[in-house]
Amino acid sequence: MSLQKTIRSPVAVQGRGLFSGEPCGLRFVPAPVDSGIVFVRSDLPSAVQIACRISNVTKRARRTSLMDGSIAVETVEHVLAAAWGLGIDNLRIEMDAAETPSNDGSPLPFVQALQQAEPVEQNVEQSIYVIEQPVAVSEGDAMLAALPGPGDCLDILYDLDYGAVPSIGRQVLCFRLGKDDFTSQLAPARTFLTEQEAKELQARGIGRHLTPADLLVMGQSGPIGSELRFPDEHVRHKLADLVGDLAILGRRLRGRIVAYKSGHELNHALVRRLSEEIAARKQSAALAGEPAMDIRKVMRLLPHRYPCLMVDRIVQMEGDRKAVGLKNVSINEPYFQGHYPNQPIMPGVMILEALAQLSGLLLSRRLEHAGKVAVLLSMDRVKMRRPVRPGDQLILEAEAVHVRARTGHCLCRALVGPDVVAEAEIKFMLVDSEPV
Repeated sequence: MSLQKTIRSPVAVQGRGLFSGEPCGLRFVPAPVDSGIVFVRSDLPSAVQIACRISNVTKRARRTSLMDGSIAVETVEHVLAAAWGLGIDNLRIEMDAAETPSNDGSPLPFVQALQQAEPVEQNVEQSIYVIEQPVAVSEGDAMLAALPGPGDCLDILYDLDYGAVPSIGRQVLCFRLGKDDFTSQLAPARTFLTEQEAKELQARGIGRHLTPADLLVMGQSGPIGSELRFPDEHVRHKLADLVGDLAILGRRLRGRIVAYKSGHELNHALVRRLSEEIAARKQSAALAGEPAMDIRKVMRLLPHRYPCLMVDRIVQMEGDRKAVGLKNVSINEPYFQGHYPNQPIMPGVMILEALAQLSGLLLSRRLEHAGKVAVLLSMDRVKMRRPVRPGDQLILEAEAVHVRARTGHCLCRALVGPDVVAEAEIKFMLVDSEPV
């Protein structure tokens, strides 16, 4: 059994961003079990939390960045690689700027800081996903595949081909995440680019502050102004980047990864596909099992009745932390008479109402909330992803984030099959229910 890990005490890293050149103070803080890795922009008037998950990945050239609304954290791959390489699952990462410190262009400064903070085990098992079916993504001649393999680690094979640059050439390396030593084998490997790429970026005003001490610049005959830390430092860095991008999945993988010329964009595509596979597997298991609550139990807990009751059953209830429910969308729903007669679409507000009702059921699991009703207080970061039509089955998910004696805060999303159709953060006031 592998237990989740966090760190014993906070620790800080200072430096300048690789692309922006702006100074950044980054602080690693311990986090509770099952919280995952969360970035916090502490430089804003009101601190903004950005969870490390694939839905928050935003498109950027040559790096991995996360965005929630209009707020982003940039170039997070080395930080994530350090945490994941050391087996750390739960971490709060506070930043006083948008881009993480780059320092020497490798994950090593973050690894050293986290080691100083002392990784410690927690009393809950790690979340593990065993690759059972091949999943592959490609772009041009680049390819990345997840395959069945070892059950006790993730076996990664990376084939780097820079045939047009003799000083890099072709490099192949295998690394076993969970078995091999990330700190000595991958963490010291630095970001690299060719001399021509460096000139083009600086001509565009990017990275003008950089020197050979900040990253690895490769000329035709070798590194410019520095020495290689490994003969194959380039493929080692690509492997480290891949480890960081896989951390976005939020689950420890078991199996085999094969990569050929893969970069961040392709890495994200694979994580997205794996996330869909995980969601589909969880849905199948939940739908095949006995319901945690049938409609009679739902009606005993919720005060809503026709035509406002929007949860048909609860298929999964993880204590008072998470609930999964179903809403079968029928053409007989009264709102389809006017929304819209010739092209029936479920109103977004009704999807949000279903999520709010599921959240109310989840909050009712807390003993201190017995005899209370969850009354909607606010909805934030609402996103409608695609229309819901008659015949669809809505899979509703609610996860409790902060629950107090009189308030509750839940992260919610609705899916049809593997597709997310809506998501929101919903807050409630918990009030005494009126006697019948």
